[in-house]
Amino acid sequence: MTESLLRFVGSAVAAAVLTGAFRWFAMRGRLLDYPNPRSAHDEPVPLGGGVGIVLACFPFLLLAPIGEGAAGIIAAGAGAVALVGFIDDRRGTPKWVRLLIHVIAVCALVVATGNLGPLELPGLPTGSLVASVVMAVALVWLINLYNFMDGIDGLAATETIFVSLGLALCLHLGGSPSPGLLAIYLVTAGSSLGFLLWNWPPARIFMGDVGSGFLGFLIGVLAMVAHRQGALSLWVPAILLAVFVSDTTVTLLRRMIRGEKWHEAHRLHGYQWLSRRLGSHGTVTVLVSGVNVLWLAPNAVAAVLLPQHAGLFALLAYIPVIAGVIAAGAGRSE
Repeated sequence: MTESLLRFVGSAVAAAVLTGAFRWFAMRGRLLDYPNPRSAHDEPVPLGGGVGIVLACFPFLLLAPIGEGAAGIIAAGAGAVALVGFIDDRRGTPKWVRLLIHVIAVCALVVATGNLGPLELPGLPTGSLVASVVMAVALVWLINLYNFMDGIDGLAATETIFVSLGLALCLHLGGSPSPGLLAIYLVTAGSSLGFLLWNWPPARIFMGDVGSGFLGFLIGVLAMVAHRQGALSLWVPAILLAVFVSDTTVTLLRRMIRGEKWHEAHRLHGYQWLSRRLGSHGTVTVLVSGVNVLWLAPNAVAAVLLPQHAGLFALLAYIPVIAGVIAAGAGRSE
């Protein structure tokens, strides 16, 4: 318990210090996010603060005892995703280049971690090529949806703290604790908390693609590893991520149905409509956190304690969340 607490606090302090240092660098290097018609801010804000999260997590990620050399493989993939994100933050990269790096990193991880256990997905043959492809697509989508949801102050970091701590709790309750996975969950949560001290509304620095891509990749891949090791069902992270998954998926589908260029930047997510309506980033972030803690966390815990009904609890979790993001305006045309 003491060691876990030290990891959490240590990573939080490290990320806070590193983010502050990077903010100083970004201000002097003119690495700023200037307002545009889609922006939710009125003044230039330093960009790329997710570097603090990446640097705080990386030593633990490299050394974590996950088994069969998986830690190094995960670190390499996460580093590649973070690097292309940082380049994009600094001078921009073509969308296809970023997507290609994401696909390569994810496919390499799906294949390289195969010795940890077979992929078992509902309705698909265990360990099949189809299951691997579905998992790879889901992980690439998770990387990008994290980027889509990093559009108001504090939201992505707060979500990461919740999901990481939720996974740690469920791992413990499941009775198959993996010390390596537990350590990384706590470090990810702590690092996000350290960054959040700078990103809470009004944000003094933005996460950028370097942070959102890194976190989306890390959460998704660690969930896959936990599933392959038999430590945690994939239903659990799916439930914990319900707000992010629902908002991005509903928004994407509605834009595609209208024939819009869904891959282009916009401000049509439910949380963005809600923040404009309420005139507050902090209120929306707190509201999402309330849904996470009061609704999604209990369903995730129930899915762990009653694994034979995990799919039912996922359905129960998603129905009101999907209704909520539609009511908030997810994907609605301006």
